[in-house]
Amino acid sequence: MAETMQALVIDRTGEADELHLAEVPRPTRVSDEVVVRVVAAGVNPIDAKTRAGRGVAAAIGSYPAVLGNDFAGVVEAVPYAAHPLQPGDRVYGMGRVPRLGGSYAEFIAVSSLSVAPMPASLGFAEAAAVPLAALTAWGAVIDTARAHEGQRMLVHAASGGVGHFAVQLAAYFGAEVTATCSARNVDFVRSLGARHVIDYTSERFEQVASEQDVVIDLIGNVADDTGTRSLDVLRPHGLVVNVPTGSWPTMADEAAARGIRATGYSVSPDARTLAVITRLIDDGSVRVHVDRELPLAEGAEAHRLLEGGHVRGKVVLRVGADPA
Repeated sequence: MAETMQALVIDRTGEADELHLAEVPRPTRVSDEVVVRVVAAGVNPIDAKTRAGRGVAAAIGSYPAVLGNDFAGVVEAVPYAAHPLQPGDRVYGMGRVPRLGGSYAEFIAVSSLSVAPMPASLGFAEAAAVPLAALTAWGAVIDTARAHEGQRMLVHAASGGVGHFAVQLAAYFGAEVTATCSARNVDFVRSLGARHVIDYTSERFEQVASEQDVVIDLIGNVADDTGTRSLDVLRPHGLVVNVPTGSWPTMADEAAARGIRATGYSVSPDARTLAVITRLIDDGSVRVHVDRELPLAEGAEAHRLLEGGHVRGKVVLRVGADPA
């Protein structure tokens, strides 16, 4: 077994062009970890933020660093012979970057509690687009906002990675969903289950939506004070759930001054919840949209696409060939 592998790495934080291919040590499995041969890796905003020196960059212990949380691939090694996951199994999940090496590589070592069998209905590229975004949407919409019949929920950035899952999950559990997106994505977002879709390029959402129980804020105040404006559409004692790290530092104080509840959210790589999402995908209740699939060598372009802010669904990197 080779001791090294090919990976997309950074030698320092900076612009997207810092990403480049290199030979790095292959991860060694310890404790409950499994080693997965990565076929495809999802690209997420936290990857780009970390590469740029924000996000979780402060926790990078050494360089070269391998980024990437999402993966879909094939199990190579397991903790013990009778483990529920077996070599050759098709799996997906998310890692803990940068505590461990990421998924922009031929192999990843990850806790077996963070890995689930892939949906039977998805290929590797689609599966790699699911874990972090869908688990984030689940945590914000279900665990935190408690989506239910009759609840009124506004979802910002509804056509993006987390957003397109958030709309579907909220609608599935009975919420009346209002969603914001650009003009080109209106029909797409409506097809996900949104009752009302607002084109933010032509309408101010606070002039259209009102008396919302919950706002799922996937933007914050980094663009047009979206977070602050969201407080105007919430009912008294309503809830705003802000997801992007560092996007709205004054949220707690602003919300408290209005009598509105507010919280951030950080995703957990939980295979049990991912297994529930898998069932929803396989029965057709939830679908994933891949905007672009690029080869691993074009990771810089993937980051630039994401930072451009107009990706529908997810961007995925192809790391290896599908197994025979």
